[in-house]
Amino acid sequence: MTHSADVAKSPLTGFDDNRLIRQFSYIGGRWMASATSRTFAVTDPATGAWLGDVASLSAQESAAAVEAAARAFPAWAGALPQERSRLLRRWFELILAHRRDLARLMVVEQGKPISEAKGEIDYAASFVEYYAEQAKRPDITGVTSHLPDAEMEVWLEPVGVAALVTPWNFPSAMLTRKAAAALAAGCTVVAHPSHETPYSALALAELAERAGLPAGVFNVVTGDAATVVEPWLVDPRVRALSFTGSTEIGRLLYARSAGTVKRLVLELGGHAPFLVFADADMDKAVDEAVKAKFATSGQDCLAANRFLVERPVYGEFCRRFTERVGALTVGAGLDDPDIGPLMNARAIAKLEEQVADALQAGARLLTGGRRHDKGPLFFEPTVLADVPPGASIMWEETFGPVAAVAPFDTEEEALQRANDTEYGLVAYLHTSDPRRIYRASRALQYGMVAVNRTKVTGAPIPFGGMKQSGIGREGALHGMHAFMDMKYVCRDWA
Repeated sequence: MTHSADVAKSPLTGFDDNRLIRQFSYIGGRWMASATSRTFAVTDPATGAWLGDVASLSAQESAAAVEAAARAFPAWAGALPQERSRLLRRWFELILAHRRDLARLMVVEQGKPISEAKGEIDYAASFVEYYAEQAKRPDITGVTSHLPDAEMEVWLEPVGVAALVTPWNFPSAMLTRKAAAALAAGCTVVAHPSHETPYSALALAELAERAGLPAGVFNVVTGDAATVVEPWLVDPRVRALSFTGSTEIGRLLYARSAGTVKRLVLELGGHAPFLVFADADMDKAVDEAVKAKFATSGQDCLAANRFLVERPVYGEFCRRFTERVGALTVGAGLDDPDIGPLMNARAIAKLEEQVADALQAGARLLTGGRRHDKGPLFFEPTVLADVPPGASIMWEETFGPVAAVAPFDTEEEALQRANDTEYGLVAYLHTSDPRRIYRASRALQYGMVAVNRTKVTGAPIPFGGMKQSGIGREGALHGMHAFMDMKYVCRDWA
């Protein structure tokens, strides 16, 4: 597909550094088109405008990326930790130096407001900085011997080639969170970004090359997900797979990785409850509820989906929450609204289905509820009240700006309803009772619990969920150890 007549119309203009705009995959230190010249189109979700055509590689070309990473692995794993740290640090510095361009690039391909995009670039860079430091930490620990004349050590060693599959909603941060940890551990990487947001990943590859990462250490392969990823699942040289995306796809990757018994890190879906008790600070609860639901236009696995409010304050919460939601601005990301476009037409259709189902089940529409007149991928910020437990929105993940609110009468009921889901990523809790904070934090079956606040993530914390929200953790030392094998050595010097 060619768009030569439309090149001047592409929003991919006006950057400070146009070399960040890459349309080829990056394999073995080279920028590669498909041998068949196959490409796929990338569009701006706010306007539908064509951005460009990106290389769509074949399964054979994707397998070649593993070959490049495998060749590079011995030297990278054997490099001094200080050298890996130095290169990661340089990558971090380049990301920050190009923050403006990287954020703008993300807006035009993903749609999020520019202030959120800048925040994501800072977030993405923070993982590279963190793991640049962790790369220098010792990876050998001593063990007190229980055997005579024996000396014991435990070593942590890189597993080998790591495959990373990243989503469209955080196209920069999800790549650096995985890649920086794997690279710091001494692994080489093959990464596949979503076909909807490839430019952010390719720009990071350009900066990694400038930082001096050796050829084959960091590879980015664009194209159809099934075509690109399938060879990695069956290749025994790929020893670890890290994926962020839906639980449905995570299950498939889990099954397909069994044949080679890969190390898995799966960050899957979420369906976060937001519990508000009568003793909560209502000003803060409402403010945090807006943040928890509508950041990234609701397209976030951490987004609060089910708002459960104790009955004595239910009416007040609904009124104040609805006022705040009704005042949210909607528009194109470069105009920095509160809510940008959704990623695709499927997301819009699902929201329409969930809203219609909830209303049919007896919910009340307090604000919003339909497509916004800004364009086909915009949806009005929406609040549904009195949503019954059987409505689909109370069971299915909601990836958009729709909040479902329902009352509860007892703490036991609130916790039971919060836990009554296959998901277990994050839960939000608002109460001023310290005893309840402890009880509820213990009882909530979630990998992360946010108490009287929304923002809890960052490079130093172990990010991940329970139940079908995933396996393993990203961030913190846990994220680096996910790409390392433990080896026990017992020596007799006599």
